[in-house]
Amino acid sequence: MASGAGPQLPDIVSGWAVERPGPVASGPLVTVRRALPGPGPGELAVRVEACGVCRTDLHLAEGDLAPHRRSTVPGHEIVGRVAATGSGVSGFRVGDRVGGAWLRETCGACRYCRAGRENLCPASRYTGWDADGGFADAALLPADYAYPLPGDRDATQLAPLLCAGIIGYRALRRSALPPGGRLGIYGFGASAHLAAQVALAEGATVHVLTRSAQARQLALGLGASSAGDAYGRPPEPLDAAILFAPVGDLVPVALAALDRSGTLAVAGIHLSDIPPLTYQRHLFHERNLCSVTSNTREDGREFLRTAARIGIRVTVSPYPLSRAPQALADLAADRVHGAAVLVPG
Repeated sequence: MASGAGPQLPDIVSGWAVERPGPVASGPLVTVRRALPGPGPGELAVRVEACGVCRTDLHLAEGDLAPHRRSTVPGHEIVGRVAATGSGVSGFRVGDRVGGAWLRETCGACRYCRAGRENLCPASRYTGWDADGGFADAALLPADYAYPLPGDRDATQLAPLLCAGIIGYRALRRSALPPGGRLGIYGFGASAHLAAQVALAEGATVHVLTRSAQARQLALGLGASSAGDAYGRPPEPLDAAILFAPVGDLVPVALAALDRSGTLAVAGIHLSDIPPLTYQRHLFHERNLCSVTSNTREDGREFLRTAARIGIRVTVSPYPLSRAPQALADLAADRVHGAAVLVPG
C-alpha cells in the first residue's frame, strides 16, 4: 500500500447506512462506525470531501430498490483525496483529487462490455448498493472506475457531476435530440438542471415542466425558453424529451407532447407504474420511448470534459454529513434547490 503526505485516513470510518429500508420518516438511515481496511489491489482509499445525494439513494433508503447487502453506506457522487493506493494502481497518487460514481465494476468480458456498452453488463456492481459509498468520511474506490478531478474547485460543486451530471448527459444522448432541436424536460432537480445546460450550450430550445415553482425559476434563470407545470403542455411540439421525475403518470403526458419521430428518454432507475398508452395518441408517427440504464465510463469522461468546456453552473444545497437524514427527507419532499451535497466534518 502506497501512502505519503496526503490526507490521513481515520482508523474508524463514521457515516450512515441503510439498516431497514422504509419511508424517510421511519428512519432508514442509522449512524455507523466501522474499521476501514487498507485498499486492496487496484483500489484507492479516499478521504471524502463531499458526496452528492442522489434520488437513487432515496430509492435505496425507502426500499424502491431492493438492498443488495445489509447495512450498506449509500452515496455514489463522491469527491475526495487519495490517502492510500493498493497494489497495481496507476494513474493516481496520494493527494490527487478523485471522483467515485455509481458504476463501480463490470466483468469486462461479456458481449455488452466488449461492445462498449458496459452499463448493461449483467455482472455490474454499484457504489452505495453493492459496496459502501460516500455517506461517510472515507471510502474505498476501484481505481479503474474513478475519475480524476480538478483540485482547485469547490468539492460541493463537483460532487453532483458524478451521477446527476453523467446520467443526465446519457439521458440527453438517448433522447436523440437533433441539432437545434426542441427539448422538453420533465422534473427539474439535480440531474435535469445540468443536462439542460448541455442542451442549451449545443443550441437547443429547452422547455421545462415541473411542479416546483422554485425549480421553474431556476430553469428560466439558466436559459430555458419556458417553464410550466409538469402536467401542462409545452408551447410547441417537442423533438425530444427527458423524464427525470420518477412518475409513470408523466410518460403519456410527455409522449403526447412529442412531434413526429420524437423520442422520450426515461432517466431514472425507478419509475412508478405507467398508465395505459393509446397507440394513435402516444406512439404513432414513429414516436419512441426508451429507458436509460446506468452509464459507461466513457459517458463520464465525455460529460466531465463537456462540463469543463461550457463552464457548467452547479446549484447546490450543502448539508453537513450529520444531517444526511434531513437531506433525504428534503429530497423526498422536493425541498432541495438544485442538488443536495453532504460535507463531512
